Amino acid sequence: MVRASPRRWWALTVLMLPVLLISVDATVLGFAVPALSEAIEPSSAQLLWIVDVYSFVLAGLLVTMGVLGDRIGRRRLLLAGAIGFSAASLLAAWSTSAAMLIEARALLGVAGATLMPSTLSLIRNIFTDDTERLRAIAIWATAFAVGGTVGPILGGALLAHFWWGSIFVVNVPVTLAFVVLAPRLIAESRDPNPGSFDLVGAVLSMLAMFATIYAVKSFAARNADATVWVCLAIGVAAGIGFVRCQRRSTYPMIDVGLFRLPKFRMAVSGNLLACFGLAGSMFIITQYLQLVLGMSALAAGVALVPASVVAVAAMLASPAAARRFGPFTVITFGLGVSAIGFALLTQLGLYGSLVTAVVGISVLNGGLSAAMTVAVDGIIAAVPPERAGSGAAVSETANELGIALGTAVLGSIMMAVYRPRIDAIPAPASTLDAARESLGAAMIASKGLPDHVARAVTDGAQAAFVDGTHITVGIAAVALGIATAWASTHIRDRESDPGT
Repeated sequence: MVRASPRRWWALTVLMLPVLLISVDATVLGFAVPALSEAIEPSSAQLLWIVDVYSFVLAGLLVTMGVLGDRIGRRRLLLAGAIGFSAASLLAAWSTSAAMLIEARALLGVAGATLMPSTLSLIRNIFTDDTERLRAIAIWATAFAVGGTVGPILGGALLAHFWWGSIFVVNVPVTLAFVVLAPRLIAESRDPNPGSFDLVGAVLSMLAMFATIYAVKSFAARNADATVWVCLAIGVAAGIGFVRCQRRSTYPMIDVGLFRLPKFRMAVSGNLLACFGLAGSMFIITQYLQLVLGMSALAAGVALVPASVVAVAAMLASPAAARRFGPFTVITFGLGVSAIGFALLTQLGLYGSLVTAVVGISVLNGGLSAAMTVAVDGIIAAVPPERAGSGAAVSETANELGIALGTAVLGSIMMAVYRPRIDAIPAPASTLDAARESLGAAMIASKGLPDHVARAVTDGAQAAFVDGTHITVGIAAVALGIATAWASTHIRDRESDPGT
């Protein structure tokens, strides 16, 4: 048994910096949308691309970047990605047009795709003992929760005192610190026998992820028009082609045979479901706090601190729980707790529901965070250290798909309930057309109207949003409850059979 030296724990601390960076970057942009909209005046389509292009590019490149790190060196790729992330952040901060900001966000996606697989694969090689690796991944994962807490608070503070581009400038000190510390504390690692690079597989993996993520993200906004279905068909076809290519390849990018193992499938599924729930719940709760309860971005961020504390505690406690009860027991229990959290959110109302919101999201975050931590370790542990990059890419791909599905599926259910209720509001047709787009659009559309009409629009839109929330989180609670029941019927077999 190889125990990690103190130097390795310092290396883990450094590896948390890119994770913290990405987590903050993912949560802070939404708060800057009003300010950047006023400054560079993007069209509605351009604004959508500003928000989404980062995740499109990142998701599409994850598999390729994970395999590339195995070949050229994970630390080398991580350092290059950190420098690229810093440069793209500066470009984004001083963008003078919507097109320039979209390009900068795309470059951030390219750099971001190098960071996550590299950090996980380095952890896989630094911590060879199973117990310490699980503990290290739990600590690594807490950076997500911390970043999710810091992002809204930091974003609110920066936007209160500086211009919108300041939310990107703060990335630079973090990346510079990483570039200075990483070479001193993190040893290089790579696959000693990588074989030839699978160019066809790389192209198919990128096409599959680009098309699928685009289709999923566009589903709610486009109401499943022809473009969405064509992109989904292209993504599925490319995915099937990728799997067939990997089966025939002498040096596959991903060992698709791992998916035949029930334990590996459950780890991937648990990771995807955890990200699904986390992304979908935050999509709803951030709007609820700001647009229904009327809280500022900074106040909403502070209100969510208890949920982040619970998430961190659950992540740190999950290794001990996994050792005592088994990893898949923890995953199943976490999914069950998250179902309870979603059920609590059905009690949200138009007034005085802050405590309910905080308790519900805290319970939900605690369950899903524990499940995600153990699931990530299950994925990483299934691949040998020399192929750690490809294993990390599978984990991160599940993350991105879960995030996209959580926002798209739960967002679509929400809008399916919200839009018909908007039609009943006594207001001009042009105002209702705008209000149907989102609760935020309804608040903007109400400005300049006579007081009684504006009040009808805002009250009606808030009530429609709360109704949509009740149905959406109720469906999510039932879905996760079913997933928990299904997983619980297979726990005994999976925990007792180490070969599957």
